[in-house]
Amino acid sequence: MGFSLAVVAVTASLNLIAFVLAIGAERRRSTGIVVPDEYDERTFCVYDSDASSVYGLSAFAALLVSQALMSGTTKCLCFGGRITRGRAGLPACAVSSFVVSWLCFLAAEVCLVAGSARNAYHTKYIGYYEKKDLTSCIALRKGVFAAAAAFVLILIISSLSFYWSYANTETAGWVKHQNEGVAMAEQGEDKGEFRSSHV
Repeated sequence: MGFSLAVVAVTASLNLIAFVLAIGAERRRSTGIVVPDEYDERTFCVYDSDASSVYGLSAFAALLVSQALMSGTTKCLCFGGRITRGRAGLPACAVSSFVVSWLCFLAAEVCLVAGSARNAYHTKYIGYYEKKDLTSCIALRKGVFAAAAAFVLILIISSLSFYWSYANTETAGWVKHQNEGVAMAEQGEDKGEFRSSHV
């Protein structure tokens, strides 16, 4: 498997889109305001738009497609051809980047799904309270989508590092085996010539 700029461009673009959407979700978190009921003495919370949930789920989908593309290209490291040692340290770099990328991917997806679900629940929920002196409304805490965006940034670096290391390792191994095959073929030809000369 060689290094493909198309794979890098697509995965990086999807991850950047997910990062922008996560930032947008953090900025558009739903907030509630306390509104008095005009028919009785109770107050209730009214929440604004659920755009944050839409952004969060869109970021979730973009990350999922990006990770699926990377895993399919590299065959998830475990199901491809055996990694042979190319340049010094490349296999270790590939494995460590692989682990970090998957940890960041899972953490980002959990933050996005949890934040979107929590935000959507509060957006659509209208709660009536017995006390009239209600002063605040429960909403999604700050930082959930921001944490997802931070994990996405680390994911971009680690996934591209993993792909570069894996591609270079595979290429180096292929060249090594090709050279060994050529050397064996040349040795076979030399032995054939030696035998024919003695006949």
